[in-house]
Amino acid sequence: MNQLDFRGRHAVVTGGATGLGLGIAQRLIASGGSVSLWDRDEAAVQAAARQLGPAHARAVTVDVTQAEAVQAALAQTLAHAPRVDALVNSAGITGPNVRLWDYPVDAWRAVMDVNVNGVFLCCRALSAHMREHGYGRIVNIASVAGKDGNPNASAYSASKAAVIGLTKSLGKELADTGIRVNCVTPAAVKTAIFEQMTPEHIAFMLSKIPMGRFGTVEEVAAMIGWLCSEDCSFSTGAVFDLSGGRSTY
Repeated sequence: MNQLDFRGRHAVVTGGATGLGLGIAQRLIASGGSVSLWDRDEAAVQAAARQLGPAHARAVTVDVTQAEAVQAALAQTLAHAPRVDALVNSAGITGPNVRLWDYPVDAWRAVMDVNVNGVFLCCRALSAHMREHGYGRIVNIASVAGKDGNPNASAYSASKAAVIGLTKSLGKELADTGIRVNCVTPAAVKTAIFEQMTPEHIAFMLSKIPMGRFGTVEEVAAMIGWLCSEDCSFSTGAVFDLSGGRSTY
């Protein structure tokens, strides 16, 4: 594992209890930093923080779809960290794999609420905090589905396209500051989120990857670790591909 420099820095990782979020937190800690894990699953996030160790990680239970809850989570984070240097928006859900005309309205709204509104609310709160300190790194996890549009995943695809647009807009708004805002667009990475998908949809995603395999949590965490570092100084509002060659634009 190449060494990244995150020494003395503190990051908020949403969806940090499991999957990509937990893997990203592990990489940032290995790079010398500390993390606050934000997740709505209290038992899981507490267990993840214990796994990472109290010297490196704190658990914060929060529903990122609620503005007041996000502000309260930030206040709780700042009670044990002098500042937040990086935000990684990893919390997300897939929604059902059905045709658009059969898509349940409540499920559509739930996907948009977590994947878009949650990213907006966290970016809103943390960018204001980072502006006070004149420095920050924000990394949003989008998806190759937001570039290409996956069939039978209209809400997920639309939500991740929105994350890409939000990232570009916020990156330009903060370009004259010390804050950099970027996103990554992974193809399928085998985590617990696969449990939300049908076997047919998983097979479809694999068939589209020229490398012929799924990505790994460690590969995603490596790129995000760099995007959270000071070395990422001249990239902002950018989209970084992690799709095994599926989508390179």
